[in-house]
Amino acid sequence: MRERLKAMLLRGAVLAGAGAGYVCLIAVLGRGLYCPFWQLTGLLCPGCGVTRMCLALLRLDFSGAWRANAALLLALPVLAALAVRLMWVYVRTGRRMPSRGEERLIWALVVYFLAWGVVRNLPL
Repeated sequence: MRERLKAMLLRGAVLAGAGAGYVCLIAVLGRGLYCPFWQLTGLLCPGCGVTRMCLALLRLDFSGAWRANAALLLALPVLAALAVRLMWVYVRTGRRMPSRGEERLIWALVVYFLAWGVVRNLPL
């Protein structure tokens, strides 16, 4: 169990370091990376605005985060709870695969984000 906890903490530290590095890169360049889907099609993908949303959340600018990617902002509590649950189960038992209920939730989130990708490109 301790080895799995150490591995999980190391992965979390690497992920946090990568996020901090990306924030620093944005500070230096003045912009983030462009979405390849947007560049090819001119349409917003379900993930477009994630960087702006994260930067807005770091400033506690919730309205800016909402404008950047409302669907992800709404789903963040569910995604965070699911991630914590999956990590907890892995550390305690070593099981890497989600349960049937967690798998259903993951597929529901996939459908939710795909629907968001369609809805956000509809002319209003």
